[in-house]
Amino acid sequence: MTDPRELLARYLEQRWALGETSYTFSSEGEAVELMASPNTQAPAQQPGPVRADGAEQWRKGAPDIPGPGIDIPVPSTDLFVGDPLADKDLDQLGELIRACDQCALCGERTNAVPGEGPAHADLMVVGEGPGAKEDQQGRPFVGRAGELLNDILAAIDCPRPTVFIANVVKCRPPGNRNPEGEEIAACLPYLYRQIAVIQPKVILAMGTVAAQALLEVRGPLSSMRNKVHRFRGIPLVVTYHPAALLRNPNWKKPTWDDVRIARRLLAGER
Repeated sequence: MTDPRELLARYLEQRWALGETSYTFSSEGEAVELMASPNTQAPAQQPGPVRADGAEQWRKGAPDIPGPGIDIPVPSTDLFVGDPLADKDLDQLGELIRACDQCALCGERTNAVPGEGPAHADLMVVGEGPGAKEDQQGRPFVGRAGELLNDILAAIDCPRPTVFIANVVKCRPPGNRNPEGEEIAACLPYLYRQIAVIQPKVILAMGTVAAQALLEVRGPLSSMRNKVHRFRGIPLVVTYHPAALLRNPNWKKPTWDDVRIARRLLAGER
């Protein structure tokens, strides 16, 4: 019996061949007819104990927050097959990203932000895209959000220098708006190759944009939290972006719960 997800992929490829660069289902029923079953996910993991001093920083509860869906253009070929980036290391990827002109964001940037960290980090953090300070410095997660990320990583015994940190899009969207589907599609091959080179033990997707882009799903971040997903076999945990925590400290407690799941996975616990 043909996998319904394979049927859906064939259908989207046909739409692409007819000249459609993106497609939005007119109703939930239309999608269900093409794909009868959702992606299978691992059961939710219960976070275990870690350092008490970090736990003191994450105490308040948080409400669910909805996240908008992102229409990402369907690629004409599998990004993992015949990939022109397949032989590139992280330094070479960085050079290509800094010279990239595959979407309109290149005309707005001061610096592209490829990412930074060890070539074989156990933990990889993926955010949405660079902000103003990141654009100025060419580095990911700097400024107040970066300082908070550093504290989060330290609390789970993963100091920043041991972690590879990147974003879905490598150039700053104007006004710090959410990246558009075409911009995400242009940058995903770089992110995919970074993950393939690093082969982290765990990926931590911070924010709705990162979660939706890597998991290829639509829906609120709250529906993706508190469970272990898989990205090409690599455990992936979803949580709030540090910039969101600066706007609403109530989201620190659920973020603490999420990153402890990541810590348990890094320690080989289930």
